[in-house]
Amino acid sequence: MRSLPRWMLLPALLGGLFVLLPLISMGLRVQWGSFGALVTSESSLQALRLSLQTSSTSALVCVVLGVPMSLVLARSSFRGLSLLRSLVLIPLVLPPVVGGIALLYTFGRQGLLGQHFELLGLQVAFSTTAVVLAQTFVALPFLVISLEGALRTAGTRYEAAAASLGARPTRVMLQVTLPLMMPALLSGTVLSFARALGEFGATITFAGSLQGTTRTLPLEIYLQRESDPEAAVALSFVLMIVAVLIIAVARRRVVA
Repeated sequence: MRSLPRWMLLPALLGGLFVLLPLISMGLRVQWGSFGALVTSESSLQALRLSLQTSSTSALVCVVLGVPMSLVLARSSFRGLSLLRSLVLIPLVLPPVVGGIALLYTFGRQGLLGQHFELLGLQVAFSTTAVVLAQTFVALPFLVISLEGALRTAGTRYEAAAASLGARPTRVMLQVTLPLMMPALLSGTVLSFARALGEFGATITFAGSLQGTTRTLPLEIYLQRESDPEAAVALSFVLMIVAVLIIAVARRRVVA
């Protein structure tokens, strides 16, 4: 702190208040006397359960796809790499609704791939699978950008040393590269899970809002906002607590 200019404390404090005050205000609006009843209704529990299941699946898919993508972006050098990186990160700047429309025209009944799935008797849109795809679409860039940055910072000296000793590329990746990127992988996976947990726009556009099938907790909160504002506030508080716990646990493991 002694090395920082004192004037930086004021904008830092304002930034912290800007983030914390809305959360505190929401907590003050929670009806604690009926909190248990509001968050344990059948529809609320179904939405929470579905959100946790689909977000976990989405985070796993992000790891399976994101690790190879990050390695290619960080360790490759070819013409068009910058363009490829920009395309991978497009979901970060696209409105989620636009992402949902893009997925619908890809996997919907008349979509580029969906029409062929229909011939096989497979319907992707407006199913639980669609929820996972929508969440993965918006969450994957968070993992990719975290891992690529960590890989570039770590450099290639350890990998080059292992290769010079005769280790094959797969062994280098498994025994050198992956351990080096493990903290970033954990934090990136948590970011992906948290983003998937809060996903709304792409989900409602591509998967709809079918109770027990595609209605995740953010969609349940949106619907409850009109019919039962107290329930919406209580569920929003639950979602915030879940997100805080996940980030706290992951941060503790990364520090450890």
